[in-house]
Amino acid sequence: MLFILLALTALFWMIIALDTYRGLSSLHALEKEAPIRSSGKISVIVPARNEEDHIMKSISSQLNQTYQHIEWILINDRSKDTTGTLMEKLAEKDHRITVIHIDKLPEGWLGKNYALHKGTLAASGDVYLFTDADVRYEPDLIAKAAGYMNRLKIAHLTVSPDLQSKSFLLKGFVAFFLFGFSYYKRPWSANRDQSKSGMGIGAFNMIKKEAYQNIGGHQAISLRPDDDLQLGMLVKKNGYKQRMATAKSMLKVEWYPSVKEALKGLEKNTFAGLHYSYLFTFGAMAGVFISQVLPFIAIFSRDANTAAMAWVSIGAIMAVYIPITRRLTTYSSFHAVLFPISAILFITAVIRAAMLTLLRGGVKWRGTIYPIKDLKKKS
Repeated sequence: MLFILLALTALFWMIIALDTYRGLSSLHALEKEAPIRSSGKISVIVPARNEEDHIMKSISSQLNQTYQHIEWILINDRSKDTTGTLMEKLAEKDHRITVIHIDKLPEGWLGKNYALHKGTLAASGDVYLFTDADVRYEPDLIAKAAGYMNRLKIAHLTVSPDLQSKSFLLKGFVAFFLFGFSYYKRPWSANRDQSKSGMGIGAFNMIKKEAYQNIGGHQAISLRPDDDLQLGMLVKKNGYKQRMATAKSMLKVEWYPSVKEALKGLEKNTFAGLHYSYLFTFGAMAGVFISQVLPFIAIFSRDANTAAMAWVSIGAIMAVYIPITRRLTTYSSFHAVLFPISAILFITAVIRAAMLTLLRGGVKWRGTIYPIKDLKKKS
């Protein structure tokens, strides 16, 4: 029975590997794109809550962009630290910056989503760029992104950043997360015009104003913790052309400072990604254990054929994991040795998120608890 299960696992990953190779080849690198200096006004919209440690470096890197026609809308989302004050200091030094302070969150909204919504109301550009307050930009990034959008005549562009991590264990966990996200969501489907599957990444979501308004903007996803992904999904569902690209040397962000913080951070969107279904969540995690942990246990089987098939399964897993890691990160493939540990950590993180949501009656994000009954209405 175990041999058959491992054989099916190996076959599954071989099929996934074929789609992965094809999909990764469609992800263009913005580094190779020719920059343009101006092609209409771009509004960079940056929500921030308690980001005093990152906001200055992040916005300063954005202000050095070579693209000529940009404005920045910085939204202070109920921060309890000096984020708002730092934003005002930035605005004093650069007339292109407008600061909005939010003191109260209305019903029916998540904080970040409402901040982005408010930002669009103040924006005057023909193109919106939604980004985070801890992301660092190289000078030509927006110029190259604008050129790429114009050349391909697309309505939405999302860009995968270099997720920087400090420790070997954290890099292994980040690489596993990208691996799991990639085979589950198949982000490269965004680059297939016939596909209805879309993609959005919070570090860089650039969308034409007209398309944004026609899909309902952030009002349509007001209670989605995975707002970045859902924005991309809306774009494709409404028939607009979209692309996902990479910019590992031009767009950088520290995902989480430690594994502990990563486990905590995944509370807000992993359960949302599984449709807030406890049955689906536990079923999915059982599937992850069987397909991604069990082969590493089965190599110690006393049955030679079973142990051999376990190694075949592991080889098939690595045929997916290593190409994804190489294409989407700057990490060494040596982090593959942490794969089973990272898988167990991920299973723990997802089950923990589901259980905490059950105990709290909702999702806790940035100090606010959003009731599960309200979140399900918008899922």
